[in-house]
Amino acid sequence: MPTYRLNRRAVSHARRLIDARQYVLNSDWGEVQPLAEDENRFLESHAWKEYAAWHLGLTEGAADDTKARYAFVFGDLRRVHRSGIIAVHFRAAEWRHKEVELAAHRLLQYLDARAGIGA
Repeated sequence: MPTYRLNRRAVSHARRLIDARQYVLNSDWGEVQPLAEDENRFLESHAWKEYAAWHLGLTEGAADDTKARYAFVFGDLRRVHRSGIIAVHFRAAEWRHKEVELAAHRLLQYLDARAGIGA
């Protein structure tokens, strides 16, 4: 099983998007998560650094500037999705990637506070 370290730049990117209200609170992650074709289209007009910013995990041992390097996508490459953060949190917890799990948990709490959920 691959090991991951936290992509701190992605955490910062997600927080900036949340602060700018670039988020979706209600979505079906299975329907809106980026597909390979969506990622390829994104990479045609964006740098790898921008692609990386959408992924909370960095795969240990994978080369930079490859899709294999980036894991745990949390948005549709335009906006943060609450369902995407929940999916990251669940999957990271399931496979014991604690650093990514905790970052996703903190992002979910941050998003909910900014959106006024549970207040």
